[in-house]
Amino acid sequence: MNRPALCLLAALIAAPSFAAAPMAKTPAPGYFRMMLGDFEVTPLSDGTVDLPVDKLLAQKADKTNATLARAHLKAPLETSDNAFLVNTGSKLILIDTGAGVLFGPTLGKLQASLKAAGYTPEQVDEVYLTHMHSDHLGGLTAQSKAAFPNALVRASKVEADHWLNQSKMDKAPADGKGTFKNAMAALDPYVKAGKFKTFEGDVELAPGIRAQGGHGHTPGHTTYVIESRGRKMVAIGDLIHVAAVQFEDPAVTIEFDGDQKAAAAARKRLFDAAAKDGALVGGAHLQFPGLGYLRTEGKGYRWIPVNYTQMR
Repeated sequence: MNRPALCLLAALIAAPSFAAAPMAKTPAPGYFRMMLGDFEVTPLSDGTVDLPVDKLLAQKADKTNATLARAHLKAPLETSDNAFLVNTGSKLILIDTGAGVLFGPTLGKLQASLKAAGYTPEQVDEVYLTHMHSDHLGGLTAQSKAAFPNALVRASKVEADHWLNQSKMDKAPADGKGTFKNAMAALDPYVKAGKFKTFEGDVELAPGIRAQGGHGHTPGHTTYVIESRGRKMVAIGDLIHVAAVQFEDPAVTIEFDGDQKAAAAARKRLFDAAAKDGALVGGAHLQFPGLGYLRTEGKGYRWIPVNYTQMR
């Protein structure tokens, strides 16, 4: 090889290499959209949070880790926190609000997802809470003010009577008082404005949307049944946290369940019904967008995620 060629080769070897463009390392806006009869359903992502599910689930860690590995997952498990926006044509209803600032920087993205989906917080007419754990109601406020200034907030009376009760908070262990404090703070602007209203039992809250009891995870944990033109969706809140484990073995509960036995029973009851009638299921902690169908399989269920749609 002649000298000029050797010099060129040496220069190429010594020169730093650059990618065509830097890695963006930012996710797409967290929303999905589909029609349910005449209703528009928009799942909204509040982000994800890593959970040590091998320590939280009520089974041996080795068994949890082996089940996760079969699904190409591992602990701590990156877990979605989803909310569901339902546009009925006459009302815009948000089911749960994410964590706000209560769970750190990987959550609290619901407002950004809402705006990316083409809506503003001011347009939300009503907010329905599945329960009052911090990752479901933290997004109700921003800097101690109502994040949804025109919305009426609704929740089960049983749930409100528990988490908004100073006496119960005083009796709670030190590491359990935070959930009470967060619930009180998140709902305070709505209570003061007369925009918080409870309900009792299974009741229709808006045309096509009704509350359905599913206690166990919390005293007044509620699921919401949405129906339009013969199609049905059930927003199940926290009936399930770890899909890879709990669909296969629905008897496995999690530390967050206040009443383990009742939580497992509520999950089985609703999942059996959804599998039988083909209802769409929307889960707060199922992999975003958290929508799919259930089919019974052995002692458990198979999860069938919704097909991607461009809303044609």
